[in-house]
Amino acid sequence: MRKKIRRVPAVCVILLAAAAAAGPALYLLWGCIIRPEGFYLTFLRTPEYLFKFWNSLIVCSLIALGQLIVSCMGGFALAKYPVPYKRAVIGGLVVLLLLPLQVTLVPNYLILDKLGLLDTSLALILPSIFSPFGTVVMWMTFSGVPDELMEAAQMDGAGVMTQLWRVMVPAGKSGAASVLLLTFVDAWNMVEQPMVLLRDPSQYPLSVFLASLDRESFSLSFHSGLLSMLPAVLLLLYFREELIKGGELMLK
Repeated sequence: MRKKIRRVPAVCVILLAAAAAAGPALYLLWGCIIRPEGFYLTFLRTPEYLFKFWNSLIVCSLIALGQLIVSCMGGFALAKYPVPYKRAVIGGLVVLLLLPLQVTLVPNYLILDKLGLLDTSLALILPSIFSPFGTVVMWMTFSGVPDELMEAAQMDGAGVMTQLWRVMVPAGKSGAASVLLLTFVDAWNMVEQPMVLLRDPSQYPLSVFLASLDRESFSLSFHSGLLSMLPAVLLLLYFREELIKGGELMLK
């Protein structure tokens, strides 16, 4: 009886936390239901939104795929090959990972200005592709893959790239899915980078566009926000099994 009584506060805390987490999403859905005119405003009356939606989707997809490719190659090298000063390299990546965005934003601006890439989509794509986050995650993932798999592929005559994409990535697909999903969500929600690296407001992605909507555009805000949730939610549902397996491996 006492155990059941003790469980009641824990259950209440869990329910309150779940309600706090789901509250904004539920309020967004409710706002879309009671304001059906927002669909007209979003799809027909405001073509600017659809342009920004597809432009943001393309840019964020390129960032996610680019960082996944770079991260897999870097993590594979650090996990399975004798890289000189490996510990120093990994330590440097972790330090860079801990730095706030504002620290690296100014150097990125100066470099992109020298390259003449400001006010282009590449100004958002290139710095995000070479983020240390994915490399650290894939290094940890590939370190847990048995060396026997790679040795068996070598005996079959597989080259380095074949070992990576045909053996290591499928074996570490939970880490790869995590990098892809988290990179896409981070790029989808970026606000500071576009405002600094893009001079033309018409090229701002969807995240900046939503932040600029005022209270007079409530209907547009609700439905635009709902559609902006779809890419991340669909990716999460698609990779849910890989993410669950990755979480279970980390707990072990």
